[in-house]
Amino acid sequence: MTYVIVWRFRPDAGSIDAFVRAYDADGDWARFFATGSGHVGTELVDLGDGSFLTIDRWRTREDHARFLSANAKAYEALDQRFAHLCAHEERLGEGETR
Repeated sequence: MTYVIVWRFRPDAGSIDAFVRAYDADGDWARFFATGSGHVGTELVDLGDGSFLTIDRWRTREDHARFLSANAKAYEALDQRFAHLCAHEERLGEGETR
């Protein structure tokens, strides 16, 4: 099983290229998460309607929680750095694959 977190984003129209660079599988967020033990990967899904999903995969919920705890300030800084790119951001859910 893998622990998965899914977010939906609607980037501002003029920010789509910058958004993709920051959020895709080799973007800033994925490289940040890759520093954590247990990070399996990040995917960016273009829904074709101007919105995107990100799917972050971790070995376990505990791996993700440890990473967030140890990197809270860096996470917040990265979140603030890219906040201007999105008109809407929503955490859709999390859970374990079967």
